[in-house]
Amino acid sequence: MVSAPIKSAQSAKVISNAALKTQTVNLTVLGAGAWGSALAALASRNQHNVSVWSRRSELSLADAVKGADVILSAISMKGVAELANRLNTEVAVPESAIIVTATKGLDPATTRTPSQIFTETFPTHPVVVLSGPNLSKEIEKGLPAATVVASTDEAAATQVQTLFASDSFRIYTSPDPLGAELGGTLKNVIAIAVGVCDGLNLGTNAKAALMTRAMPEVIRIGTHLGGQTETFFGLSGLGDMLATCTSVLSRNYRVGYGLAVGKKLEQILAELGSTAEGVNTANVLIEIANREEIPVPISRQVHRLLNGKITPQEAVEALMERDLKPEVCDLF
Repeated sequence: MVSAPIKSAQSAKVISNAALKTQTVNLTVLGAGAWGSALAALASRNQHNVSVWSRRSELSLADAVKGADVILSAISMKGVAELANRLNTEVAVPESAIIVTATKGLDPATTRTPSQIFTETFPTHPVVVLSGPNLSKEIEKGLPAATVVASTDEAAATQVQTLFASDSFRIYTSPDPLGAELGGTLKNVIAIAVGVCDGLNLGTNAKAALMTRAMPEVIRIGTHLGGQTETFFGLSGLGDMLATCTSVLSRNYRVGYGLAVGKKLEQILAELGSTAEGVNTANVLIEIANREEIPVPISRQVHRLLNGKITPQEAVEALMERDLKPEVCDLF
């Protein structure tokens, strides 16, 4: 039973953070994977009412979202468009519900991000992006972490901030949902490249150079598509890249590492037992880069590697043999 339902985005602007923390919120988490489960646990510890739905659960989608104040999607990218359509056509989403997306990826059919899909499907609902350096296994252990909730609706972002924030999970707000989303999405491709670097034992110097040069590539793509430059230097950009590119907990890093030591992509994905979004993202990203004529040298070599066109060693050679240039010529 909800003691004080969450307010609409417009009326919530006059409510203080302290008041919001005392409200009990009905949260529905769509997706029972590691990340969805970790976020559900955070909200539960904050004494909110949490329902978790997945395709395998006995709870129907309609029953899961009934009475929800906040609906959070934490499913893999391949299912986002279908889920949005089902929510729009099969169930009655509460009129005041905030939609949160915690998925990092690009839709292969339309090249859109999850927030773009949800915004187009639900134009009258606030849409919030949750993105940051958040390895789910560390979150589950209660280790300190921080993230970003980004939305063009400031009140909605603030409500989601207070929903999940705790003494071990610090949350910042941002007005740039697309930038926050793209930072978390594009770094997955870079993590594959860094995994290759480590798998080939190329050393710390090479890894530092690769990650540094990856930043202008991510910023170049992200700002071209509508993100704000400063967002990519924050938690959802640089922060997420550092976490994903330096931890063996990262699925995308493990994809690159596995390829570098001679494993087939199919074998690596089977061993992971979960989705490595960087694989799909690399394919969609190159489609965008070709269409928009955006230079993406690192991502292009990752794409070629994933599609069996080059070896890991050839990918490194291709990057090292590029024309010499001043460093600042393409930083932004």
